[in-house]
Amino acid sequence: MTPSPSHLVLIPSYNTGPKVYEAVREARRWWNPVWVVVDGSNDGTAAGLQEMSAADEGLAVWVLPANRGKGAAVLFGLDQAHRKGFSHVLTMDADGQHPAAKIVEFMRTSEQHPDAMVLGRPVFDASAPGIRVSGRKISNWWANVETLQGGIGDSLFGFRVYPVEALRTVMRGQRWMRRFDFDPEAVVRLCWRGCGRSTWTPRCATSPPRRAASRISIICATTPC
Repeated sequence: MTPSPSHLVLIPSYNTGPKVYEAVREARRWWNPVWVVVDGSNDGTAAGLQEMSAADEGLAVWVLPANRGKGAAVLFGLDQAHRKGFSHVLTMDADGQHPAAKIVEFMRTSEQHPDAMVLGRPVFDASAPGIRVSGRKISNWWANVETLQGGIGDSLFGFRVYPVEALRTVMRGQRWMRRFDFDPEAVVRLCWRGCGRSTWTPRCATSPPRRAASRISIICATTPC
Protein backbone atom coordinates (compact mmCIF):
# COMPACT_ATOMS: atom_id res chain seq x y z
CA MET A 1 0.00 0.00 0.00
CA THR A 2 1.43 3.36 -1.03
CA PRO A 3 1.91 5.58 2.05
CA SER A 4 -0.16 8.75 2.18
CA PRO A 5 1.95 11.92 2.31
CA SER A 6 -0.77 13.90 4.10
CA HIS A 7 -3.07 11.64 6.15
CA LEU A 8 -2.17 9.14 8.85
CA VAL A 9 -3.97 6.98 11.39
CA LEU A 10 -3.11 7.81 15.00
CA ILE A 11 -3.90 5.30 17.76
CA PRO A 12 -3.33 6.32 21.40
CA SER A 13 -3.04 3.23 23.59
CA TYR A 14 -3.13 2.69 27.34
CA ASN A 15 -3.30 -0.79 28.91
CA THR A 16 -5.62 -2.25 26.30
CA GLY A 17 -3.88 -5.62 26.41
CA PRO A 18 -3.66 -7.87 23.32
CA LYS A 19 -6.63 -6.12 21.71
CA VAL A 20 -4.28 -3.38 20.55
CA TYR A 21 -2.42 -5.78 18.28
CA GLU A 22 -5.55 -6.67 16.32
CA ALA A 23 -6.64 -3.03 16.18
CA VAL A 24 -3.28 -2.06 14.71
CA ARG A 25 -3.29 -4.94 12.22
CA GLU A 26 -6.75 -3.93 11.03
CA ALA A 27 -5.74 -0.28 10.70
CA ARG A 28 -2.66 -1.29 8.70
CA ARG A 29 -4.81 -3.44 6.49
CA TRP A 30 -6.65 -0.32 5.36
CA TRP A 31 -4.11 2.50 5.65
CA ASN A 32 -0.46 3.49 5.47
CA PRO A 33 0.97 4.97 7.63
CA VAL A 34 -0.35 4.02 11.05
CA TRP A 35 1.16 5.47 14.22
CA VAL A 36 0.68 4.25 17.79
CA VAL A 37 1.44 6.34 20.88
CA VAL A 38 1.74 4.06 23.92
CA ASP A 39 0.67 6.26 26.82
CA GLY A 40 2.77 4.78 29.62
CA SER A 41 1.17 1.33 29.44
CA ASN A 42 2.43 -1.27 31.90
CA ASP A 43 0.67 -4.27 30.31
CA GLY A 44 3.64 -5.33 28.20
CA THR A 45 2.14 -4.24 24.89
CA ALA A 46 4.79 -1.59 24.20
CA ALA A 47 7.40 -4.23 23.46
CA GLY A 48 5.00 -6.19 21.26
CA LEU A 49 4.08 -3.10 19.28
CA GLN A 50 7.72 -2.19 18.79
CA GLU A 51 8.35 -5.67 17.41
CA MET A 52 5.49 -5.18 14.97
CA SER A 53 6.90 -1.82 13.96
CA ALA A 54 10.35 -3.26 13.32
CA ALA A 55 8.84 -5.62 10.74
CA ASP A 56 6.50 -3.06 9.13
CA GLU A 57 7.66 0.18 7.50
CA GLY A 58 4.09 1.47 7.53
CA LEU A 59 3.84 1.31 11.33
CA ALA A 60 5.55 3.66 13.79
CA VAL A 61 5.36 3.34 17.58
CA TRP A 62 6.23 5.87 20.27
CA VAL A 63 6.33 4.91 23.96
CA LEU A 64 5.73 7.65 26.52
CA PRO A 65 7.47 7.12 29.89
CA ALA A 66 4.34 7.72 31.98
CA ASN A 67 0.58 7.87 31.53
CA ARG A 68 -0.48 11.41 30.66
CA GLY A 69 -4.02 10.95 29.35
CA LYS A 70 -5.54 10.40 25.91
CA GLY A 71 -5.36 14.04 24.90
CA ALA A 72 -1.68 14.25 25.78
CA ALA A 73 -0.95 11.14 23.74
CA VAL A 74 -2.86 12.58 20.78
CA LEU A 75 -1.03 15.91 21.11
CA PHE A 76 2.31 14.09 21.11
CA GLY A 77 1.27 12.37 17.88
CA LEU A 78 0.09 15.66 16.38
CA ASP A 79 3.44 17.29 17.12
CA GLN A 80 5.26 14.41 15.43
CA ALA A 81 2.87 14.60 12.47
CA HIS A 82 3.50 18.32 12.12
CA ARG A 83 7.27 17.81 12.11
CA LYS A 84 6.97 15.20 9.37
CA GLY A 85 4.67 17.30 7.20
CA PHE A 86 1.33 15.54 7.66
CA SER A 87 -1.79 17.69 7.43
CA HIS A 88 -4.46 15.36 8.90
CA VAL A 89 -4.77 12.54 11.42
CA LEU A 90 -7.54 10.02 11.89
CA THR A 91 -7.80 9.07 15.56
CA MET A 92 -9.16 5.69 16.58
CA ASP A 93 -9.23 3.63 19.78
CA ALA A 94 -6.79 0.82 20.48
CA ASP A 95 -9.37 -1.61 21.87
CA GLY A 96 -10.97 -2.65 18.59
CA GLN A 97 -14.22 -0.71 19.13
CA HIS A 98 -13.82 1.35 15.96
CA PRO A 99 -14.40 -0.02 12.44
CA ALA A 100 -11.07 0.06 10.62
CA ALA A 101 -12.85 -0.73 7.36
CA LYS A 102 -14.23 2.84 7.42
CA ILE A 103 -10.76 4.43 7.46
CA VAL A 104 -10.50 4.85 3.68
CA GLU A 105 -13.94 6.42 3.36
CA PHE A 106 -13.19 8.89 6.15
CA MET A 107 -9.83 9.78 4.64
CA ARG A 108 -11.30 10.31 1.19
CA THR A 109 -13.96 12.58 2.66
CA SER A 110 -11.23 14.54 4.42
CA GLU A 111 -9.29 14.89 1.17
CA GLN A 112 -12.40 16.38 -0.43
CA HIS A 113 -12.90 18.76 2.53
CA PRO A 114 -9.38 19.46 3.87
CA ASP A 115 -10.48 22.35 6.10
CA ALA A 116 -13.02 20.23 7.95
CA MET A 117 -13.30 17.69 10.71
CA VAL A 118 -14.83 14.36 9.71
CA LEU A 119 -16.70 12.92 12.68
CA GLY A 120 -18.03 9.44 13.28
CA ARG A 121 -21.51 9.04 14.73
CA PRO A 122 -22.40 5.77 16.48
CA VAL A 123 -25.89 4.33 16.05
CA PHE A 124 -26.89 2.22 19.05
CA ASP A 125 -29.10 -0.85 18.85
CA ALA A 126 -31.44 -2.19 21.51
CA SER A 127 -28.66 -4.06 23.32
CA ALA A 128 -26.85 -0.86 24.34
CA PRO A 129 -27.19 0.02 28.06
CA GLY A 130 -29.88 2.67 28.51
CA ILE A 131 -27.80 4.73 30.94
CA ARG A 132 -24.97 4.91 28.43
CA VAL A 133 -27.24 6.05 25.60
CA SER A 134 -28.99 8.61 27.81
CA GLY A 135 -25.70 9.99 29.12
CA ARG A 136 -24.45 10.35 25.58
CA LYS A 137 -27.57 12.27 24.56
CA ILE A 138 -26.95 14.74 27.39
CA SER A 139 -23.33 15.22 26.36
CA ASN A 140 -24.33 15.76 22.73
CA TRP A 141 -27.06 18.21 23.72
CA TRP A 142 -24.58 20.30 25.72
CA ALA A 143 -22.03 20.19 22.91
CA ASN A 144 -24.56 21.58 20.44
CA VAL A 145 -25.67 24.23 22.94
CA GLU A 146 -22.05 25.33 23.39
CA THR A 147 -21.52 25.52 19.63
CA LEU A 148 -24.86 27.20 18.82
CA GLN A 149 -26.12 24.08 17.07
CA GLY A 150 -22.84 23.55 15.27
CA GLY A 151 -24.03 20.22 13.88
CA ILE A 152 -22.07 17.84 16.14
CA GLY A 153 -23.68 14.44 15.72
CA ASP A 154 -21.73 12.82 18.55
CA SER A 155 -19.32 14.57 20.89
CA LEU A 156 -17.76 11.43 22.39
CA PHE A 157 -17.07 9.03 19.52
CA GLY A 158 -13.32 9.17 18.91
CA PHE A 159 -13.21 7.88 15.32
CA ARG A 160 -12.45 11.18 13.59
CA VAL A 161 -10.25 12.98 11.10
CA TYR A 162 -8.76 16.25 12.34
CA PRO A 163 -6.74 18.91 10.53
CA VAL A 164 -3.41 18.76 12.37
CA GLU A 165 -2.71 22.47 12.73
CA ALA A 166 -6.25 23.39 13.79
CA LEU A 167 -6.22 20.83 16.60
CA ARG A 168 -2.67 21.64 17.72
CA THR A 169 -3.66 25.29 17.95
CA VAL A 170 -6.65 24.73 20.24
CA MET A 171 -4.67 22.32 22.44
CA ARG A 172 -1.80 24.68 23.16
CA GLY A 173 -2.05 25.78 26.77
CA GLN A 174 -5.28 23.83 27.38
CA ARG A 175 -4.11 21.24 29.90
CA TRP A 176 -7.59 19.85 30.60
CA MET A 177 -7.77 18.75 26.93
CA ARG A 178 -4.92 16.33 27.58
CA ARG A 179 -6.92 14.03 29.82
CA PHE A 180 -9.57 11.44 28.99
CA ASP A 181 -12.19 14.11 28.21
CA PHE A 182 -10.23 15.04 25.10
CA ASP A 183 -12.90 14.02 22.56
CA PRO A 184 -15.74 16.42 23.52
CA GLU A 185 -13.33 19.27 24.25
CA ALA A 186 -11.66 18.88 20.85
CA VAL A 187 -14.84 18.94 18.80
CA VAL A 188 -16.37 21.85 20.71
CA ARG A 189 -13.26 24.01 20.60
CA LEU A 190 -12.69 23.38 16.91
CA CYS A 191 -16.29 24.41 16.26
CA TRP A 192 -15.66 27.60 18.21
CA ARG A 193 -12.81 28.26 15.77
CA GLY A 194 -15.19 28.14 12.82
CA CYS A 195 -15.99 24.55 11.97
CA GLY A 196 -19.57 25.77 12.23
CA ARG A 197 -22.60 23.91 10.96
CA SER A 198 -21.95 20.48 9.55
CA THR A 199 -23.46 18.87 6.50
CA TRP A 200 -24.40 15.23 6.86
CA THR A 201 -23.40 12.88 4.10
CA PRO A 202 -26.02 10.20 3.43
CA ARG A 203 -23.65 7.23 3.55
CA CYS A 204 -23.91 4.60 6.23
CA ALA A 205 -22.18 1.27 6.68
CA THR A 206 -22.26 -1.71 8.98
CA SER A 207 -19.34 -2.03 11.36
CA PRO A 208 -18.32 -5.11 13.41
CA PRO A 209 -21.13 -6.25 15.78
CA ARG A 210 -20.81 -4.91 19.29
CA ARG A 211 -22.89 -3.28 21.99
CA ALA A 212 -21.41 0.17 21.49
CA ALA A 213 -22.40 0.87 17.92
CA SER A 214 -23.77 -1.30 15.16
CA ARG A 215 -23.45 1.32 12.42
CA ILE A 216 -21.53 4.48 11.78
CA SER A 217 -22.43 7.46 9.64
CA ILE A 218 -20.09 10.06 8.24
CA ILE A 219 -20.46 13.69 9.22
CA CYS A 220 -18.50 16.22 7.24
CA ALA A 221 -18.13 19.83 8.39
CA THR A 222 -17.56 21.76 5.21
CA THR A 223 -16.98 25.23 6.63
CA PRO A 224 -13.34 26.19 7.37
CA CYS A 225 -11.77 25.39 10.74
